[in-house]
Amino acid sequence: MFPGQASQYVGMGRDLHDRYPQVRSLYQQAQEITGADIAGVSFDGPPETLQQTNYTQLAILVHSVAVASLLRVHGIEPDFVAGHSLGEYSALVTAGVLDFEESLRLVRLRSALMHEAGQRRQGTMAAVIGLSPREIDEVCRAASAEDEPVQPANYNAPVQTVIAGAVPAVQRAMDSARSAGAKRVVPLKVSGAFHSELMEYARQGLAEAIEKAPFARAETPVVANVTARAVTEPDEIRRLLIEQLTRPVRWAESMQTLADHGVDTVVESGPGNVLTGLMKRMHRGIGILNADRLDDVTAVTETIGRPVAEH
Repeated sequence: MFPGQASQYVGMGRDLHDRYPQVRSLYQQAQEITGADIAGVSFDGPPETLQQTNYTQLAILVHSVAVASLLRVHGIEPDFVAGHSLGEYSALVTAGVLDFEESLRLVRLRSALMHEAGQRRQGTMAAVIGLSPREIDEVCRAASAEDEPVQPANYNAPVQTVIAGAVPAVQRAMDSARSAGAKRVVPLKVSGAFHSELMEYARQGLAEAIEKAPFARAETPVVANVTARAVTEPDEIRRLLIEQLTRPVRWAESMQTLADHGVDTVVESGPGNVLTGLMKRMHRGIGILNADRLDDVTAVTETIGRPVAEH
C-alpha cells in the first residue's frame, strides 16, 4: 500500500538514500527529469517547501518507489498493490504499468495542474469522523448549490470521510455534519478541493498526457481508487487514473477488496503510517507492517523477506 499527500515529513528517505546506491540513483533520476531538488527538500526541508504540492507529490512518489524497490530486492513481491490518491502512481510503478521516469513526468504535471486548478476555482477539504458514507452523501447533497458544490472526496474508513468543494459549501457541510452527530469535523490545510469537480481543469490537462504515456499490462493487480476493484488492463487503468482527479477515493472498499481476496499481510511502503492505521481499525485479522525508515525496511525484510547481498 502506498501513501498519498499529507504523509510527507522533513527527513523522509535520507537514511535509505545514504545506505543504498539504488535509492540514490532514483533521487538522481528524479532531479534530472523534473529539475527539482527532491532529495534536498525531502531531507532538509524547509517544511513550507516540502508542503508545496509540486514538491510533496514527487517526494512521496520517489520515497515510496525506493522502499518498494528495496523490498523487491529482498524477495518481497506483492500479490496486489493499492495506493491512496497520489499513491496510485507508486502502485502503478511497482506493478510494472508505468516506468519510474514516466511516473515522474506525470506526477510533476499532475501536481502543477492540481495547484493551478485550486487557484482557478478556490476550494477546500474537511475530514468528518463518526458518520456513515450514506450520511455524508446526504450532508453533501444538502450543502451543495449550483455554483458551490461539495462532495465526498475520500471514503477512508466506514466512519471517516473527507469532503471537498467550494469553501462556503464545505463550511455548510461541516455545520450540517456536526448537527447530524459527527464526532469530529476537522478542516484541512490544502491548496484545493482535490477529488472533486473543482479539479476538472486538472483532469482535462492530465488526460492528454496519460493517453499518450506508455502503459503496460499490470504484472500485479492494482486495486483502483475509483472502483475499488482489481484491474490489470492498460486502457482501463488509464481511464480510471484520469477519472481519479474528480472522483472520490474508495479506500475503505479497496481494503475490503484486499480482504475478500484473502490478503493476510499488508505493507505500507513510503512515508508515515496512515494507511496501516486505517487497515488496523477496519480489518484486525490482517497483519500490518510499515516500511518507511531504514529500520522499518530491515524489520519488514526480516519478517517476510529473504536475506540477499546488499545492493
